[in-house]
Amino acid sequence: MERVRLGILGGAFDPPHLGHVALARAAVAELRLERLLVLVVAAPGHKEVATPAETRLSLARLAFADVPGAEVELDEHARTVDSLEARRLGDAVLVIGADELADFHRWKRPERVLELARLAVAMRPGVPDEQLREARARLSSPDRILFFELEPVPVSSTEIRQRRARGESIDGLVQPAVAAEIERLRLYAEGE
Repeated sequence: MERVRLGILGGAFDPPHLGHVALARAAVAELRLERLLVLVVAAPGHKEVATPAETRLSLARLAFADVPGAEVELDEHARTVDSLEARRLGDAVLVIGADELADFHRWKRPERVLELARLAVAMRPGVPDEQLREARARLSSPDRILFFELEPVPVSSTEIRQRRARGESIDGLVQPAVAAEIERLRLYAEGE
């Protein structure tokens, strides 16, 4: 696979978990990225967040601290296309999961996103091939999509928040430094 200089991984990261870190590591390794710009979306346009942006930013910095070439920044843009328009990052790839590719046509101005950055799609079990073929067929530039393999890590931010609300451990779901900070700040705990 060709070497790519810059990858972009965006999300709410509420909280960042080992699945996010695995995705970042796989993208860096498989795409041979020199840099990975991790964008913590301050106010995502597609979902509610439970935690303030600055807190999620500090958690993400802890989560991605050991990922080679990773730089974590706050993104004030609610939509990917607006962020890419503002940043003008040149030849970059936007790292997404196969499930996100299946929904890519629902994004704000998906064709413009593809003009501004290629997509690097992490392939993992659970997303039907037919769904991916349909997603590619909807795009005018399917050649702007790269695929790489990802060993899935079965965890979600929702699961972590629910476990914390029930008073259960989140060890093994987030980086130890992230778990310690969540505990210190009493994030996602019932009644907090």
